[in-house]
Amino acid sequence: MPKKSDTKTGKHILLVHQAFAALNEPGGTRHYEMAQFFIQSGHRVTVICSPISYLTGKTGSAKNRWLSREQPMPGLEILRAYTYPALHRSFFHRLLSFFSFMFSSFWIGLGVKNVDVVWGTSPPIFQGVTAWLLARLKGVKFVFEIRDLWPEFAIAMKVIRNPVIIFLSTRLESFLYRHADHLVVNSPGFIAPITAKGGHNITLIPNGVDPEMFDPWASGEAFREQFGLQGKFIVLYAGAHGVSNDLEVILQAANLTRSQPEISFVFVGDGKEKPKLQQIARDLALPNVLFVPSVPKEGMKEILAAADCCVAILKPIDQYKTTYPNKVFDYMAAGRPVLCAIDGVIREVVEKANGGFFVPPGNPQAMAEAVFKLKRMGEDARQLGANARAYVIQYFDRRSIAAEMEKLLASESRS
Repeated sequence: MPKKSDTKTGKHILLVHQAFAALNEPGGTRHYEMAQFFIQSGHRVTVICSPISYLTGKTGSAKNRWLSREQPMPGLEILRAYTYPALHRSFFHRLLSFFSFMFSSFWIGLGVKNVDVVWGTSPPIFQGVTAWLLARLKGVKFVFEIRDLWPEFAIAMKVIRNPVIIFLSTRLESFLYRHADHLVVNSPGFIAPITAKGGHNITLIPNGVDPEMFDPWASGEAFREQFGLQGKFIVLYAGAHGVSNDLEVILQAANLTRSQPEISFVFVGDGKEKPKLQQIARDLALPNVLFVPSVPKEGMKEILAAADCCVAILKPIDQYKTTYPNKVFDYMAAGRPVLCAIDGVIREVVEKANGGFFVPPGNPQAMAEAVFKLKRMGEDARQLGANARAYVIQYFDRRSIAAEMEKLLASESRS
């Protein structure tokens, strides 16, 4: 690995991100796509991440050694640091996974030379400690990106109940907000709560999507044939199957629509709650529900092309009104109408785009009625999808967003 940047103005960016996913892995690929853009702009990126998939909890191609190195392209080096593997076993084991990565990534990060800026991201928030400490020891700026309001979300969901853990985690959150040289948020809803906890120098660089990764005119016929879905009206959910995702509501909606066998509900993804959801589907004897394993981002093009509409859903708690879920932008870029069962800022995006319908969170009857409505709309529903794609191309194109992030990181880099 070269010790200096490849161009006179290029910077060496160190990203600490336990859940980093490449295009050939399941999960969000925002950071991989940004890294590609930075490299094209003459920078060099080193990523310290986990070999354990944050979505599936399984080890990828790299073994769970102390350190595995990958270089998928010139200018990008991925360092996979040992991580305790039982990510989905329980909250306690999840914490062990987070802490193991925090320590291993720190020691590995010490060996990364000639860094110009350290980029940390949360969640999990504990890796923020690694990024902050590495930045201070290397004498460079610490840019901290907030993708979820942790621990607020976990407290609201009662995932965290112990008052000592709540006290320590909120103090850690406030510490990192106050000691970051620059804070980046991916949703406008995060700005007020972060400011209230001492955050300053905050820039909004929202979630977005590369429209070229999706084909709004494709039929997804190969996916339909593979799973016997020819002629079906497909309602698709793609993403994590966790407690916060409230996917039981979609199963209840499927139960309410079973009188129309041409409607099929397809769940693509993985997570701790998936076995429970599959059991609920069996208990209800739902003939119109299909569960599909997680697929890499590069495989989502065909799956989204097969969908007639797509569902974004979270538990009905006020804290989730602040979020910009990645999946919504993927759905919109694929030119598919969105059933948005999340209130707040992402609802505003879907409604401004005229790209789908808002469904009250936690309401399976409303979900079923929205599905019936879209099915009746026919070509008008496809127009909603076209509206959605046009809107994200104008306002949430990943290349424009990556250019904003590149400019910010370059401005905070060591000169």
